[in-house]
Amino acid sequence: MTEGEEWRHWTVDEGGNGQRIDKWLVSLDGVTWSRMMVQAWIRAGRVRVDGREVKVNYRLKEGETVALSVPPVEEIHIEPEAIPLDIRYEDQDVIVVNKPRGMVVHPAPGNPRGTLVNALLAHCKDLSGIGGVFRPGIVHRIDKDTSGLIMAAKNDQAHQALAAQLKAHRVERIYTAVVHHEIPHDRGTVDAPIGRDPHHRQRMAVVHRTGKRAVTHFVVRERFKDATLIECRLETGRTHQIRVHMQYIGHPLIGDLVYGPKKSRYPIRGQALHARVLGFEHPRTGEWIRLEAELPEDMERLLSQLRAESL
Repeated sequence: MTEGEEWRHWTVDEGGNGQRIDKWLVSLDGVTWSRMMVQAWIRAGRVRVDGREVKVNYRLKEGETVALSVPPVEEIHIEPEAIPLDIRYEDQDVIVVNKPRGMVVHPAPGNPRGTLVNALLAHCKDLSGIGGVFRPGIVHRIDKDTSGLIMAAKNDQAHQALAAQLKAHRVERIYTAVVHHEIPHDRGTVDAPIGRDPHHRQRMAVVHRTGKRAVTHFVVRERFKDATLIECRLETGRTHQIRVHMQYIGHPLIGDLVYGPKKSRYPIRGQALHARVLGFEHPRTGEWIRLEAELPEDMERLLSQLRAESL
């Protein structure tokens, strides 16, 4: 490490007592580091506890001081790309796009092109810089194989205001999903904490001891032979939340090869999940903006097949 390198410091509170240092660091508010990245920094001596280097499985104690030196970010230029966008709302502060299934939201190392961010950079003169070089303007995300409404901020003030609404659960988000099997009751709530799956690090799971609180409300809209159309309202916004929660109660999403059956006979590539409604308070005017995007053609075809099979 270079002379005069800047270190960031935190004091371990009661909630961090007994936690592994790598897991604790990635759980801090406002950080975007992966656990694998943090573990590499620990092994490289970039993380210290009360001035001493530790191992990745070190268990923290309340009152200890954790210091971290984040290495300089490698400069990577994300190219604007003239990819067509289905824009549902746009002004000087916010843009809302109906994202197609199969489009990644933001670039990542080794995958710098063809994303929503590439398209937004070509369309917008400016995007907020809070998300960093890979996520300019991105306030929230939806999965690659989920379609529907997603908003981006054009300046830092708008980004901060929208992010605060998300954190306070004031953003309205309604999803339409088609799940395996018939759900017998008309509505329900899944309140189960979500964290990294301890057995499959690329997946999320309901993890009662270390997961973060996650709440999904759902209403049954239509039943088919061995399938159900539901509407989900997110109270929280954890990674893969609807997919994990529906698997947890025995109704994985149709087409979800990660959390459901490994093979699907249905005419849809990716999970049958669509971000249909997005409502938020405009960051400048305070006006309530509520947008709705119709179901994509692949989900309509799926529903037609299910209705025909249920006759």
